[in-house]
Amino acid sequence: MRLPLVAIVTAVAALSFNVSAEEMNMGGDSMQSMHASQTAKQVTSAKAEGNIKAINQEKHMVTIAHGAIPDIQWPAMTMGFTATPEQVMGLNAGDRVAFTFSVVGSAAKIESIEQMK
Repeated sequence: MRLPLVAIVTAVAALSFNVSAEEMNMGGDSMQSMHASQTAKQVTSAKAEGNIKAINQEKHMVTIAHGAIPDIQWPAMTMGFTATPEQVMGLNAGDRVAFTFSVVGSAAKIESIEQMK
């Protein structure tokens, strides 16, 4: 009686492991190729123009209402970008700016910013 029970438990465990291994396969993509493709997709740089809505020095954040950015298929929107205190020095809410930024994952970071005349 004990031998059939061990056989059943062993079979269930083997099937469970096989299903888990197939789920981890993710449709044939290896983790290495998936990581390489995510890295390529995660870092994006673009240029834009917009109006500064707010600057939060404590959070190192500048909120900009920008136009559409076709290079990365973004519509016009208002959003926060991380920026260093040096980058926003001399800028104020209401200023029209031209800026370049990078996007890593879901974070947008100002690379350069200057007031437009």
